[in-house]
Amino acid sequence: MSDTSTTAPGPEPFRVPDGNLDDLASSLAKTMAEVRQHGVLLDRLGSEPTPAPPPTEGALATAAGSEPAAGPASVFIVALGGEAYAVELAALAAWVNHLFLPIYGREISTTRPWCALWQEHPEAVARLHALWLSWQQLTDAEAGLSGPSTWHRDHLDQTLVHLRAPDGPFAACTTSPNRPNHRVLATPAPEPLGPAA
Repeated sequence: MSDTSTTAPGPEPFRVPDGNLDDLASSLAKTMAEVRQHGVLLDRLGSEPTPAPPPTEGALATAAGSEPAAGPASVFIVALGGEAYAVELAALAAWVNHLFLPIYGREISTTRPWCALWQEHPEAVARLHALWLSWQQLTDAEAGLSGPSTWHRDHLDQTLVHLRAPDGPFAACTTSPNRPNHRVLATPAPEPLGPAA
């Protein structure tokens, strides 16, 4: 038998000019960061139950016997209920406790009250969740280099003004770190649905 195996020449190695290595490394780092971010989002989406439809005008109309309005369900926490709300609140609490407060918490004072039990204040939950949603969008690589600046100007600053105002949702809570206090302020009673008798 004759030996028919011949060594075929392999493909020529790919060479990158030294001047392009920094651009290539930067592009690779950006791509890897995006892949990690997508992985986190996929893990989060995979672990969350399908959210219950929010109580909308369509749902109220259906209860009254009309046709429901078609539209996408909201990702805003006030539109969620049950387990979906609990899962979203836990994720929000992780962001508030590990990123928001250590960086933007500022000292507690009479002009900047805070409540360690902020999860029990519906307005605070709504404002912090909206802030977190905008943070996710505007700190994404696709938001561009000015995304974080836009988040600070358009979202963070406005939220802090309302959230920590002396007459804001924490008005009856802690105004001195040495005297913790918590009280959820009463809200106006809603008007009954339907025609007045």
